[in-house]
Amino acid sequence: MDQGDTEIRASVADERPRDTRRRGAVVAALMLAMALAALDSTIVSTAVPQIVGDLGGFSVFSWLFSGYLLAVTVTLPVYGKLSDTFGRKPVLIAGASVFLLGSLLCAVAWNMGALIAFRILQGLGGGALQGTVQTLAADLYPLKDRPKIQSKLSTVWAVSAVAGPGVGGVLAAYADWRWIFLVNLPIGAVALWLIVRHLHEPERESGGRPRIDWAGALTVFACGGVLLTALVQGGVAWPWLSGQSIALFGTGLALVGVVVAVERRAAEPIIPGWVWRRRTIAAVNLALGALGLLMVAPSVFLPTYAQSVLGLAPVAAGFVLSVWTLSWPVSAALSQHVYRRIGFRNTAMLGIGTASLILFAFPFLPYPGAAWQPALLMLLLGGALGLFQLPLIVGVQSTVGWAERGTTTASVLFCRQTGQTIGASVFGAVANGVLAARLGGAGDLDSVTRGLDAGAVPEATRRAIADAVHAVYLGAGCAAALAFVVLLVLAPRRFPVLKD
Repeated sequence: MDQGDTEIRASVADERPRDTRRRGAVVAALMLAMALAALDSTIVSTAVPQIVGDLGGFSVFSWLFSGYLLAVTVTLPVYGKLSDTFGRKPVLIAGASVFLLGSLLCAVAWNMGALIAFRILQGLGGGALQGTVQTLAADLYPLKDRPKIQSKLSTVWAVSAVAGPGVGGVLAAYADWRWIFLVNLPIGAVALWLIVRHLHEPERESGGRPRIDWAGALTVFACGGVLLTALVQGGVAWPWLSGQSIALFGTGLALVGVVVAVERRAAEPIIPGWVWRRRTIAAVNLALGALGLLMVAPSVFLPTYAQSVLGLAPVAAGFVLSVWTLSWPVSAALSQHVYRRIGFRNTAMLGIGTASLILFAFPFLPYPGAAWQPALLMLLLGGALGLFQLPLIVGVQSTVGWAERGTTTASVLFCRQTGQTIGASVFGAVANGVLAARLGGAGDLDSVTRGLDAGAVPEATRRAIADAVHAVYLGAGCAAALAFVVLLVLAPRRFPVLKD
C-alpha cells in the first residue's frame, strides 16, 4: 500500500511540471496569435505609398484598413458562438489557417482589388484570433491568476499595435512591401504547431449533433458589414447625407430587424438574448463600447497634434502616443490588488472616472506647450484605462461557465470594436467641423495636414488643429463619463462570480 501510494504521488508530481510546460507553450502560442492580429491592424499604414506605387488604386486604398476592420468585427460574434459549440481549439486552428492563407495571398496580390479582397479574407481569420485567444486565456487560468495572463496579452497587443507602423515602414523601405504579409507565415506556423501539439481541451458530454445557426451568422455578418461600412465610409468616400449613406443606414436598420427575428427563432442563436438581459454582461458591453469610442482620440488624433502643433518629428510624435503602452499593462497587472478589495465594478469606475478627468484636462494644456505635457497625460491615461478594462474583462468572464464564455467574450470585443468604428466617424466629423469653422469654408484635418512639414504649418492652421483636437478630447471625456454612469446605474455592485 505504501509503495502504491508512493507511485501515485510520484506520478502526480511528474504530471504537474508537464502540465505547466504544456500551458506555457499554449500561452506562448496565444501571445504570438495576439501579436499577429495587432500588427496587421496597423502595419500596412506606412507602406501605402509603396503599395500604391506598385499596384495603383489610390482612390480605394483606404479599404486595405476598412475591409480588414469590418471582417474582424462582424465575425467576432460568430466565432464566439462556434467556440462554445465545438471548442476553442478547432475554431482557433481554423481561424489561424484562414488568416495565414489570407496573408499568403496578400503577398502575391497582382492589383489593388485583389489585395483588398485578400485583406478581407485575412480579417475573417483575424476575428477568430482576437476572440478565441481572450476566451482561452480565461479557460487556462483560475480567477486569481487571470490578471497575469490578461496583462501579458494587453502588453503584446499594445506593443505590437504601436510597433506596427514602424515595422511596416522598415520592411517597405528596405525589403519589399510584400514582406509585411510574408512575415506572418513563420510566426503563425509556430503558433499553430504549439496549439495543435499542446492544447488539449477536456472532453465534454455529447448533447447530440450541434445545431449551427447559419441563418443567424449570415444575417449578423450582413447587418454588421452594412452598418460598419456606412460608418467607415460616411464623410470620407461620400457625404453623410448622400444617397449612399442613407441607403446603407436604411438597409442596415432593416437588417437589424431581420437579425432580431431570426435570432428569436433559432435554437442556438449566434447572439443569444441573455447577452443583453443579464445586467453584468450588458453593462460591460456598453462600458467597453465607450472605451473603444474614447480610444480614438489619442490613437488617431494625438500624432497629428504632436506633429502639427508641437512641431515634433514623426518618431517623437509616435513616442508621445506610445507611452500609454508602458503604464496600461502595469496598471492592469496590479488591478487585481484593487478589485479584490473593492470589487470589479468599483475598480473599473475608479479607472474610468480618472480617465475622464485626464481627457477633460487635455484642452487646458498650454499652447503650443512642450511634448512632455501630453506625454504625461498619456502615461496617466494608460494607467487609468488599465484599471478600467482588465477588471471588466476578467469579471465578466468569471460570471459565466465554459459553455457561455466564448459568446460573452466575443460580445465584449465586438462592442469595443464597434465603439472604435463609431468613434472614428463621429470624432472625425467633429474635428473637421471645428477646423472648417476656424479656417473658414470646407476642409478636413487630413487635407490640411497632409504634405505639410510640422515646422512650416501656418500659425492660424496650428491653432485650428489644436482646437479641433481639443474638441475631440472633450468628446472622449464625455464617452468616459458615460461609461462611468453605465457602470454606476446598470452594473451590479458585486459581480455574480462563479466558482472555478
